[in-house]
Amino acid sequence: MNNYLAEFPKYRKWAVIGVSEDRAKYGNKIFRDLQDAGYTVYAINPKLETVEGHPCYASLSALPEKPDVVDLVVPPKVAEQVIQECLALGIQRAWFQPGSESEEALRLAKEGG
Repeated sequence: MNNYLAEFPKYRKWAVIGVSEDRAKYGNKIFRDLQDAGYTVYAINPKLETVEGHPCYASLSALPEKPDVVDLVVPPKVAEQVIQECLALGIQRAWFQPGSESEEALRLAKEGG
């Protein structure tokens, strides 16, 4: 693991984009695992109102505070839109779960710093 990746665990406020009500899906597992580890975690899915008894937000812009890290568990085309929103909001860290990345999303993230 390079130094950049080693930095991620120190950031305590995360947003999970693509969280699910289904406990078998990765979006739900990641949300629960981060909470169990003591992180502040925001659920993002415009189709849900709550997840695991916690509020679920429609977008990053709807959050009560800016997260340190955005964890993407969405299709690549959605990830591209999320990265654009991250850049507009000044969010500098994104974690792409396998299958969420695309060349365009990665390019946008790298160009945005």
